[in-house]
Amino acid sequence: MSYFALFYDTVPDYINRRQPYRQVHLAHARKAHSEGRLLMAGAMNPADSALFVFRADSAAEVEAFAKSDPYVIAGLIPTWRVREWTVVIGGED
Repeated sequence: MSYFALFYDTVPDYINRRQPYRQVHLAHARKAHSEGRLLMAGAMNPADSALFVFRADSAAEVEAFAKSDPYVIAGLIPTWRVREWTVVIGGED
């Protein structure tokens, strides 16, 4: 397994616009977390972007998470990208 960073770029006024989708988005993220794939996630300050850290077999798994995220589907995340991350300190390896 490898580590991956998922970066989200948010729309203007994201904090207010996310409210109708927030609970279902959090349920989506909590499911990935409970399955052991999503390790950490959260918005940056200011909330113009967000970062998710995954441990997965492939980038495709992380891409599938993003594509099915209610925030992405609703257009609150106009751009996102996945990068494999080489962990040097920390992690399980």
